[in-house]
Amino acid sequence: MLRWLRGFVLLGVACQKDEDDLRYEILFQDLDSDGDGLVDIVELQEGLKNWGLSSGQNSEKHIFEAGNTNDDSGLDFEEFMQYLKDHEIKMRLAFNSLDKNNDGIIETSEIIAALKSLGVNISEAQAKKILQSIDSDGTMTIDWDEWKYYFLLHPAKNIDEIAHFWKRSTIIDIGESISIPDEFTEQEKRSGDWWRRLVAAGIAGAVARTCTAPFDRLKVMMQVHSLKSRRLRLIGGFEQMVKEGGIHSLWRGNGVNVFKIAPETTLKIGAYEQYKKWLSFDDAKVGITERFVSGSLAGATAQTCIYPMEVLKTRMILGETGQYSGVIDCGKKLLKQEGVRTFFKGYIPNFLGILPYAGIDLAVYELLKNYWLEHYATNSVDPGIIILLGCSALSHTCGQIASFPLNLVRTRMQVQALEEKGTTTSMIHLIQEIHNNEGKKGFFRGLTPNIIKVLPAVIISCAAYEKVTQHMGLI
Repeated sequence: MLRWLRGFVLLGVACQKDEDDLRYEILFQDLDSDGDGLVDIVELQEGLKNWGLSSGQNSEKHIFEAGNTNDDSGLDFEEFMQYLKDHEIKMRLAFNSLDKNNDGIIETSEIIAALKSLGVNISEAQAKKILQSIDSDGTMTIDWDEWKYYFLLHPAKNIDEIAHFWKRSTIIDIGESISIPDEFTEQEKRSGDWWRRLVAAGIAGAVARTCTAPFDRLKVMMQVHSLKSRRLRLIGGFEQMVKEGGIHSLWRGNGVNVFKIAPETTLKIGAYEQYKKWLSFDDAKVGITERFVSGSLAGATAQTCIYPMEVLKTRMILGETGQYSGVIDCGKKLLKQEGVRTFFKGYIPNFLGILPYAGIDLAVYELLKNYWLEHYATNSVDPGIIILLGCSALSHTCGQIASFPLNLVRTRMQVQALEEKGTTTSMIHLIQEIHNNEGKKGFFRGLTPNIIKVLPAVIISCAAYEKVTQHMGLI
């Protein structure tokens, strides 16, 4: 619709003012499906969807709230026209800021430089794909008219928000996640939407972790009971857990796993923002290297503060029925019987696992992003929520696989006091022992249930996130 309208309007350039009025009138009439002279938010949402401009970023809500100056049930033509004129001013400022050499056109080099300053590195071929999605006359450049018509009712109006399409998603929660935190736009920070999204993501994560908790418990049991687990399969493992403690035992330890979401997320986001400030000089844009270092340090900071909860979770998962009445009781018994040091057993392999997790996670995400830009960005620079979720889920999974051996060593060290010999083994000796007794496969005990839970965790967390954001007024 917008590309056809662009071609129609550009045929006549006699009078810019009449041309703009005609353009706005055509758009308004197309949106006003019931012909009552008002465009309500439902009609706006349907119109954007039909034009391929709906990307799940509340575009219709932002347009409606900004244009509805008299706070009634819909936008009349005057309000709609005024909104678009105001929006054009913002788009002109964005265009001028991108057009560094002031020649009236945007080239691939300017797109590469702008995205690089925002922490998104792309090749020249990828920049051309982005440019082609906006370029309508085949000149491989973007002039003001092309920029204006492309972003007229588009969710993004400048290059910052194009980069924001590739913002890492908070929706994904597949259990233990030490990935690099999300970025928030200045608009989200000013409006307060950032903390609402964090709350929504936390609730969605709690739901996803609860639904997949049986797989998490089976993973830990297979990691610890190594020699026995060679004969322990998925179905047999669940049957053993149910036989020992009933159906409720499948969720043993889940309370701690859910409870630690709030402090872990808060600490990680706060530390991430602080580390970014320390690593950026002269208010320069934060690039991928700074994000990686800041994210790794933030993950280490958060994990250090909440690590005792990790120990409590593991010990409750492996506890027998009736051994602990709850989290507090478990903590008291561990403190009395084993001392304070037991709450930090396995900390070193946990700390060392942050770097491969964050590194692989970010590298795979960038690889998938670049592949999409190379092959599918001709018609749109917005990958859509499904592509983003797929990239995030796959990158998280690869990160978990890379750090899984250290995760297993951490879990073994957390429960050493449960062994009959009662001795404490160092990390190096434990690694040698696992290699000698179980071989290389021993470092990946429990990986199968950990991988199986990824897909249902992604689906559940996405569905829960959508429901929660609707109740919180974010969609």
